[in-house]
Amino acid sequence: MDFALNHTQKMLIDTVRRFIAEELKPLEASVDAENALAPETARAIFEKSKSLGLYALNMPDEFGGGGLSAVDTMLCEEQFGHTSDILIRRAFGDVFDALLACKGEQIDRWLKPVVSGERVCALAITEPSAGSDARAVKTRARRTDSGWVLNGSKHFISDAECSDCFVVLARTGEKELSLFLVDKALPGFTLGKNQEMMGLRGTTHNELFFDDVPLEPVALLGEQGDGFKIIADLLGRVRLAFIGARAVGKAAQVLEMMTEYANDRKQFGKSIGEFQMIQQMLADSVIEINSARLMVLHTAWMMDNGLDARDWISMVKVQSSEMLGRVVDRGVQVFGGSGFCKDLAIERYYRDARIFRIFDGTSEIHRMSLAKSLLRNGAPLYDIHR
Repeated sequence: MDFALNHTQKMLIDTVRRFIAEELKPLEASVDAENALAPETARAIFEKSKSLGLYALNMPDEFGGGGLSAVDTMLCEEQFGHTSDILIRRAFGDVFDALLACKGEQIDRWLKPVVSGERVCALAITEPSAGSDARAVKTRARRTDSGWVLNGSKHFISDAECSDCFVVLARTGEKELSLFLVDKALPGFTLGKNQEMMGLRGTTHNELFFDDVPLEPVALLGEQGDGFKIIADLLGRVRLAFIGARAVGKAAQVLEMMTEYANDRKQFGKSIGEFQMIQQMLADSVIEINSARLMVLHTAWMMDNGLDARDWISMVKVQSSEMLGRVVDRGVQVFGGSGFCKDLAIERYYRDARIFRIFDGTSEIHRMSLAKSLLRNGAPLYDIHR
């Protein structure tokens, strides 16, 4: 086993890290204060990122993406975690793997334009009655002589305001779910209100309403009835990247801030880093960050080697999200009253971290799934050679 980064990986990480430091970090405070990113600024950082080949790194190069392996993608995603959600979206793209189910006309109409950044596509699964339980969706697509008619609603749809199209999960039978590519410009589609969040400021999270939206036959993504399978496969990689790797990056950023502050802040005639209680918080944080990173990279390696990583993804989802929560909580404690003040970025990290334990399946749901798998499969889930 070789845990060393190769030369190409080091160069890739350095490029992403430098881009974030020079182009994105200076924008974070204003985005949080204004709860928005100006369209011209969004376009500028997109153009700069794309010129460096940093847009849609997770997608195959045959469609214009970066063509990275799962391991290399996670190395980049960890760096993405060092900045704000909306800046990640505009600079590097949130191009979902579900689009790889595109075939024929769909490739030129949806897949390639989204990979190139010409179009933005959001994922529309969540409904008021269907959060962790995606099978509970009530949005329906009814087959017609000319294609399909879509009715229903979604909520908490990230990036909906700036998206041109959506991948929508809808019921096509009593126990059947399918995916559809839905353009925003279609009649019967309405963009609902932005649902303001505690954190992730600058990113919109809207309601969507579908009232007899007409869909062509080509709008069906994959085969009828395969919607849940495609989404389940997609969400695994999304959880590993958007939750696992980004949580590690965000926690590493917080720990860097904590360490610098612990060295500089003086109380009772010495730096607070000399106090054992502070040292314990720093030590626990570095241990947990490294543990989570190794699990993320091991799970990505499993995916690259065609192994079933579903249980490991659940482990990563729980471990990394809860690790981030503990690290940022310690960060606020180390900074003291200043950590609770909006003048410092640590307050923003604290707000942003809380959602990691909720979206893409709550910690409780993933623990239930893991326990069922353990009871069913036993030792192979925790024994290295069984």
